[in-house]
Amino acid sequence: MTDAVLSFNDIRQEFPAPSGGPRVRVIDGIDLDVGGGKFVAVIGPSGCGKSTLLQMAAGLLAPTRGIVRHRGTVIDAVNREVGFVPQQAQLFPWKTLAENVELPLLLRGIAAAERRERVASALDAVGLAGFEQYFPNQLSGGMQKRGSIARTLVYRPDVILMDEPFGALDAQTRMVMQDDLQRQSRDAGATILFVTHDITEAVLLADNVAIMSQRPSTLLANIAIDLPRPRNVFEPFKNLGFDAAYDAVWSVFRSQIGIRQRTH
Repeated sequence: MTDAVLSFNDIRQEFPAPSGGPRVRVIDGIDLDVGGGKFVAVIGPSGCGKSTLLQMAAGLLAPTRGIVRHRGTVIDAVNREVGFVPQQAQLFPWKTLAENVELPLLLRGIAAAERRERVASALDAVGLAGFEQYFPNQLSGGMQKRGSIARTLVYRPDVILMDEPFGALDAQTRMVMQDDLQRQSRDAGATILFVTHDITEAVLLADNVAIMSQRPSTLLANIAIDLPRPRNVFEPFKNLGFDAAYDAVWSVFRSQIGIRQRTH
C-alpha cells in the first residue's frame, strides 16, 4: 500500500519470562499497512499482541525486531502526533470534563482562546455540550467514554489508536458509541487503527479487518469490507452485503479459537 500513513514492517516482539526462563515470543513477523483516512480493525485471540501493535504505533514500546513508521518516519520515541483512546476513559477525577479535554492543548502550549474554542467544538462533536463543568463521577460510563474520545479529537491527530474502547459498555450504549464513532471518523478524516474482540463491530466499522493468529502471532488475513456507508450498527444484518463480509472474516478467525464442529 503506497499511501500508508502507518506501517508495521516485519514486526517481532518478545517479552522476558517472569521466572527468568526463555523469552516469550508474542508477535512473529507481522507486516501491516494502514492507508490514509482508512479505518482498520484488528482482531485476534486474547494475548496475540493486538494492543502491543498500538503501543508500538504510539512509541510506547519498541519492537524486538522490525520497524514501525508514521508517514514514512521511523517511530523511535513517544509519538505525539497520534491519538490514543484506551479501554478505560481514564479521565482525571479532580478535573472537570472541559479541563480534561483541554489538557492536551495546554500541554502543547495552545493559546487560551483557541483552547476554549477547540474544547467546545470537540465536546459538541461527541454530544456533550452543556456538560463542560461536570466532573467524571457525575457522568455515565458512555459519557465518560465520549469525553475520552473528545480529549483525543481536540488536538486533531492524523492517526487515532483505539484499544477496545467500547468493551466495558452495555450493549445499548455500545451501539450508540459505534454509531457516533462512524460519524466522527468520517468528519475528522483521521486514520484509525481499532482493536476489538467483536467481529460484528469490526465488520460494521472498518474498511479493512486485519486478523491475527494465536501467539506467536502472524497476520492471517487483511480483509477489505466493501459495505456502503453509513452503516446501520443497530440492525447489522440489514446492511447490504453484511452476511458475506462477516462470513469472510469468521471463516478465517474461527480456526484460531479452538471451537469444535458441531454435529446434529
